[in-house]
Amino acid sequence: MTRYKLIFILFFIGVTQWLRAQPAAESVKQWQDQKFSMFIHFGGIYSVLGGVWDGKPVSRGLSEQIQAHAGIYSDTYANLAKNFNPVNWNADSIALLAKAAGMRSIVLTSKHHDGFCMFKTTTTDFNVVDATPFKRDVVKEMAEACKRHGLRFGLYFSLIDWHYPQASPISSHNSDYITPEHHAYNKKQVTELLTNYGTISELWFDMGSQSPAQSRELYQLVHRLQPDCMVSSRLGNDQGDFAVMGDNQYPDYAIGTPWQSPASFFDETWGYRSWQVRGSEDDKYKEKLESLIRVISRGGNYLLNIGPKGDGSVVGFEKNVLLRIGAWLRKNADAVYGTTADPFFTSFNWGNVTAKPGKLYLFVTRPPAGGLITLPGLEGKINSVSVLGGAQQLSFKQTADTAKITLPVDFDLANDIKVIAVDIAEGYKVRPAHIIVSSYDHIKLDEHNAYNYYSSSGIDYNSNYRSTVKQSWTVKVKHKGKYLPTIKYTDEEKGNTIDLAVDGAIHTLTLDSDRLMKYKPDTAKIKWGPLYITGPYYSGLGGLNGSADKIDITKPYTPDAGKPWQLMDNYKNGQLVDLPAGMDNAHYILQNINAGAGIVYAQVKITSGDGIVVLLNGRQLLINNNPDKAASVSHVIGLVLMPGNNQLLIKVFNNFKKAIPFAISHSIPQHIYIKDLDPVVFDLNKLYPVSLKLHNPPSPHQTMKLPNLEIWFAKK
Repeated sequence: MTRYKLIFILFFIGVTQWLRAQPAAESVKQWQDQKFSMFIHFGGIYSVLGGVWDGKPVSRGLSEQIQAHAGIYSDTYANLAKNFNPVNWNADSIALLAKAAGMRSIVLTSKHHDGFCMFKTTTTDFNVVDATPFKRDVVKEMAEACKRHGLRFGLYFSLIDWHYPQASPISSHNSDYITPEHHAYNKKQVTELLTNYGTISELWFDMGSQSPAQSRELYQLVHRLQPDCMVSSRLGNDQGDFAVMGDNQYPDYAIGTPWQSPASFFDETWGYRSWQVRGSEDDKYKEKLESLIRVISRGGNYLLNIGPKGDGSVVGFEKNVLLRIGAWLRKNADAVYGTTADPFFTSFNWGNVTAKPGKLYLFVTRPPAGGLITLPGLEGKINSVSVLGGAQQLSFKQTADTAKITLPVDFDLANDIKVIAVDIAEGYKVRPAHIIVSSYDHIKLDEHNAYNYYSSSGIDYNSNYRSTVKQSWTVKVKHKGKYLPTIKYTDEEKGNTIDLAVDGAIHTLTLDSDRLMKYKPDTAKIKWGPLYITGPYYSGLGGLNGSADKIDITKPYTPDAGKPWQLMDNYKNGQLVDLPAGMDNAHYILQNINAGAGIVYAQVKITSGDGIVVLLNGRQLLINNNPDKAASVSHVIGLVLMPGNNQLLIKVFNNFKKAIPFAISHSIPQHIYIKDLDPVVFDLNKLYPVSLKLHNPPSPHQTMKLPNLEIWFAKK
């Protein structure tokens, strides 16, 4: 064999492994079709303690993290494993409860932050078999029970480990650095979990702040061992097959990737808490059922947690609520399983919607105004409207693109949520709510008039933010004929490859080597004011967020009266400075820009560290993190300045460094590039869909980061 043949074979093997390094489309669909799953926080020591230490309730923090919040010495905590003997644990009973609740899978904590393994492992004797009188492999029993009862089985795995000596110690934030030794330890345990327990449907990583290489290595390891195992995005660094929302978060926006919402019965804890005030079962049932409905109507999966007691039994309150949800789901199963997300482009105050071919399901959670449900933009002849699970037919009226359903006077929502099934004869379409109509001779599309699809991007849990993964528009022209499409962009977008779809035709385009637009900013019309700064502020979890509400440089930006706005009187245009900051800190920087008559366009270059948010006159222009953990990142931002005063607000975020690099310069080359495309023909009275996304991005969760890009269609 020649050297070149060997190189080719090795290259081919590498490409093949890369192509297989993600689940097959069918596996993704099976995961999405689960809709409702059981999360189980059952972790040995913390389950035994039940939120109590030294005879007193520990009200600080989550009970599964009691070791940290109660300040328990590591050796004292480890010795408590001798008290873990869950004689009432029965994996079959748990599996049957999940099935009765209408759940399609179970995700069990294999190891939480305390490092106690609920499985037999060769890596440590701090596990349920070797360290407890129970001496049974809980993960093994749950895996076998799920297989017996037709449930998919997934595992939670904490990337941080307070018991492993080479791991970072307990912190207040849990986004701890993963040492090389700790990373190797995690890989050994993940290998055991994916080798010894049969098919694992998902691996739910949590916490830690890994390097990009560590996240990629774990992601590839999972798919090498089990190609169709779905990986959670909390692996970090935008790795993962599905996006995980924040705990108990129910998004009200469109998400463009597979996603899941993890929920606990009580926001205060996931693990068992003996003294938890549980309240009314009726109220909790309605709360969790409505949460489930909101999630599935947005196309997500709902992962609802239980926290068994230290003896292995399920809390009666949680069991009863789950059984009531299951009874409701059996009656209304057609509206949940096998459905897709709400096809309407607007929200409804009366409830939520799911869909199937030829069917719409309306979940009525509160009475609509005047007893009337209006479905705007619905095209397709309705056959019938009925209450699901019964024979009750409802009256309706239909115009060319709207349907109105009248609820009867005795439509009772006091006792339960009802579902209305709308049967449509030959399928349906929903007309977009926001249609962009051309002016006399052109249409301009940009991120500010787009319908956005989001995901969740982040290096770790602290730096998570809502990322934009796709933009779409619906256009309509006033004059039929040929239109010349062009893409206008700047140095910020240069080098990206995009997929632009126009009326179903996809064009893959690289933004490079295009003609320069003849443009010179009218600098005489722009007066750049001084910079003001406030902070550093603790950003809290999800620190990459920003708002321009109630900005007043005479007052503090937050209620922290000790940190008012201060003039950066020595700052020079383009100067790079280090702003002092601790972990999860942020500064806000404000600049007033005065523009003369007419609209003025200018570009600025802004340098930041771990994250940045840029807003102009309250409108967000950019949000991004630092995916490669570089020393600094620079962005070119186009500013459309209105006559008079304009307010530029910048939030710069720090994750773990000791300072935030910052610079802003308006003395940069003002490049605008134009990419010319082939003409398209637009007819009158027809709607044309247009969409934009990155071509083969490194991760489905990575934000598009095309803040200055505009798409123009000009009448020829």
